[in-house]
Amino acid sequence: MTALPRYRRPATPVFGALGLLVALGMAEAADALWRAPQERLRIARERQIVADLGLSDLALFTEARYTRHPALADHAAAFQDAPGSFEHFPSGSFVPPAGPWGAARLGFSEAEVTR
Repeated sequence: MTALPRYRRPATPVFGALGLLVALGMAEAADALWRAPQERLRIARERQIVADLGLSDLALFTEARYTRHPALADHAAAFQDAPGSFEHFPSGSFVPPAGPWGAARLGFSEAEVTR
């Protein structure tokens, strides 16, 4: 007697992968709940360090100076190479140049510039 070939449903690997993803997600959630008290203490310690040292804004990116600390960047930093050049730092597409630009105008005397 010949054994019949084993039939495998096409959805079996998909459901297996989905089950694995759900199990990994549940394990990650359980780990986050288990570590939450320790993380709260760590964040409180880091806040105290920031307050003691008087640190400024959070460094969002490490590439260009106008994306590291947008609040501390000068207005021309994004255009330091050339005003019409393409952005060569990927983080520059997420962080616009510092603003507001103010009411300064071009001129030759103080009266022309500040009005």
